Amino acid sequence: MKALVKEKAEPGLWLADVPEPVLGPGEVLIRVLRTGICGTDLHIRNFDAWARQTLRVPLVIGHEFCGEVVEVAPGVEDITPGDLVSGEGHLVCGKCRNCMAGRRHLCRDTVGLGVNRDGAFAEYLTLPASNVWVHRVPVELDVAAIFDPFGNAVHTALTFPMVGEDVLITGAGPIGLMAAAMATHVGARNVVVTDVSPERLELARKLGVALALNVAETPVSEGMRLLGMREGFDVGLEMSGNPRALREMIANMAHGGKIAMLGLPAEEFAVDFATIVTSMITVKGIYGREMYETWYAMSVLLEKGLDLSPVITDRFSYRDFDAAFDTAASGKTGKIILDWTA
Repeated sequence: MKALVKEKAEPGLWLADVPEPVLGPGEVLIRVLRTGICGTDLHIRNFDAWARQTLRVPLVIGHEFCGEVVEVAPGVEDITPGDLVSGEGHLVCGKCRNCMAGRRHLCRDTVGLGVNRDGAFAEYLTLPASNVWVHRVPVELDVAAIFDPFGNAVHTALTFPMVGEDVLITGAGPIGLMAAAMATHVGARNVVVTDVSPERLELARKLGVALALNVAETPVSEGMRLLGMREGFDVGLEMSGNPRALREMIANMAHGGKIAMLGLPAEEFAVDFATIVTSMITVKGIYGREMYETWYAMSVLLEKGLDLSPVITDRFSYRDFDAAFDTAASGKTGKIILDWTA
């Protein structure tokens, strides 16, 4: 079968012929239909410091996907050939304290699909049945392919109540855009999105946010003034990992404000802890998705009318992966989809 492989310990990806995966006990064999390109995949392609430290090559990459079930192992229930599925890309041990307590997203021994084991950028993959999410209601293939990052957005955005609140989202990448769509959908009052990319800010406007602010030109405090806000933001969703973005968010939070931080910084940086203490600001780190409460919430949100289509901006055949990755790396687009049927 064809697969996108990190064949060598150097920058680049290779479209290669690899053996089809063999179905193991408790697993599901899936024919891949669509995949989404993630920032992690860009790091792997570039073979940066994180990738050099983390990967063992050769490796089939990719963890955002949807596909059709081809075969299930004996004993697997509630999943049948022909089902449309997505997959939870964090494979957990099931034995540590958090797993045993039902907090599987906090497993200390998580294995990452497409990072620590062969992934989804291939014509077929196998996945433990416990990691397979069956779409029980109709969903577009492109949207089903991005349930993994959509889950990051939902996990972050639902961490703190947002109904009637003023929400600041720093970072208008695909996950930030999905979080913005969700915040508006669930009834936040003012949703403000910040970035330095005019193209991504325009996507945020299409999602109906109150204000899409280019912070290279206009500070957050001025955006608050334009909206008639006086006391700061109630909820902050930090999606960029940018030190300046978090510092500006902290400076513009209301007393008692709450920050959910998904953006992953490249290195340590200083923040104003005096303001966090004196304003009693809560900062909570977010990683991955809650298994599987987040997945249930995603499906219900889509069923009740949440529209993610503006977030998906470009589609390519998997054979044109280099162009697709270049587009994703430009920092000017939303989500990029690879079609494995074309």
